[in-house]
Amino acid sequence: MKKFFEIISNIWKIEELRNRILMTLGLLLVYRFGAQVVLPGIDTSQLAALSSNTEQGILGILNAFTGGAFANASVFALGIMPYISASIVVQLMGIAVPYLQKLDKEGESGRKTKNQITRWLTIGICIVQAPAYLYSLGALGVPDSAFLLGKGLGFIVPSVIILVTGCVFAMWLGEKITDKGIGNGISLLIMIGIIATMPQAFVQEAITRWDGNGGPMLILVEVILWFVVILASVLLVMATRRIPVQYARRSASGGYEKNIMGSRQYIPLKLNASGVMPIIFAQAIMFAPGLLGRTFNDTAIGQWMEVQFQDIFGLAYNILFALLIIIFTYFYTAITVPTNKMADDLKRSGGFIPGIRPGKETGSFLDKIMSLITLPGSIFLAFLAVLPAIVVKLMDIQAGWALFYGGTSLLIMVGVAIDTVQQVNAYLLNRHYDGLMKTGKNRKVA
Repeated sequence: MKKFFEIISNIWKIEELRNRILMTLGLLLVYRFGAQVVLPGIDTSQLAALSSNTEQGILGILNAFTGGAFANASVFALGIMPYISASIVVQLMGIAVPYLQKLDKEGESGRKTKNQITRWLTIGICIVQAPAYLYSLGALGVPDSAFLLGKGLGFIVPSVIILVTGCVFAMWLGEKITDKGIGNGISLLIMIGIIATMPQAFVQEAITRWDGNGGPMLILVEVILWFVVILASVLLVMATRRIPVQYARRSASGGYEKNIMGSRQYIPLKLNASGVMPIIFAQAIMFAPGLLGRTFNDTAIGQWMEVQFQDIFGLAYNILFALLIIIFTYFYTAITVPTNKMADDLKRSGGFIPGIRPGKETGSFLDKIMSLITLPGSIFLAFLAVLPAIVVKLMDIQAGWALFYGGTSLLIMVGVAIDTVQQVNAYLLNRHYDGLMKTGKNRKVA
């Protein structure tokens, strides 16, 4: 405990880190406040049915991602998911569109242009989703009397503008957190929304068990199992596979000295290099089948999609979800781990992997290693993602609490928390390093 308070004290002493943390907390508070602001023209006292209809299923996950804003008919009802969808589209198009490939090679300027394209595409997606959300409120149990201004253009047009603006503002908050705060802003917005729904889900599960459906002992078993799943999630995010790299040293004559086998460096390749992004990407796509089925439920295929993909604990849903996670894990790893660049950098530094020629062969070797270690990592990630469906079937846990047994919710929370803690730790280590350098100089002068 003393060590913990010492770390907190060290964090507070670093002015830049302190300001970044306060900035992050302030912007997250703004986002949470906005999630409670209801759209003008809607009677908040008549939204009980909307809240109950969005507690479970695919709408329950969507509501969790928006921190309850979806069920509140809030100005942030669309959440940050349109931005996630736009990011997926832009990254997928980057494989086939030469212009986007060119932007990737232009460095910082190309990244800014690509981000601007993503923002405009986000607005386009919002313009489509906002009217769909407003018209779906009636189907989700909101009575006509709740629309104080009616359902005409006098209500729809301003509400669409507000919803689009709300999503853009949430996107701006996320980018500001990334630039001026600590951690990945978009991921933090999703995580804070998920955390907001967790206490209520646990209390409801505990009350149900305490009233006779298992008793206090089963509550204890569930909590222990929950911590085990958290540990497994942390291990998945942190696990690495180290590749030994042997360095040749240049001799005085201009050649290379004989390699010393004892002096090896290591290339740390993560078991899951893509973090939680495959989960977020896959979940964003999994919203589509159920919503399409609900929209076209007057057709046979629409009814089939609604039945199969509205149940997030169903077999068809979880099979497709697991496959998408595996696919996106490979896709995102290929984007974020440039094995050819790693091989070129290794060659320029005078290093090589024993038995592998520098250059293209090293790149191919690293690519093969990444493919081999990504497979078990992606399968384990997919297993943790569908674990809520397993515990619901085996332990009869309530749907709201089951979402935190692995699944999208827990993995996002663990992944984002670890990433944020690592950034804070980097600030602490850098401060400590600068302090040592300053002390060393002072001693030298003295």
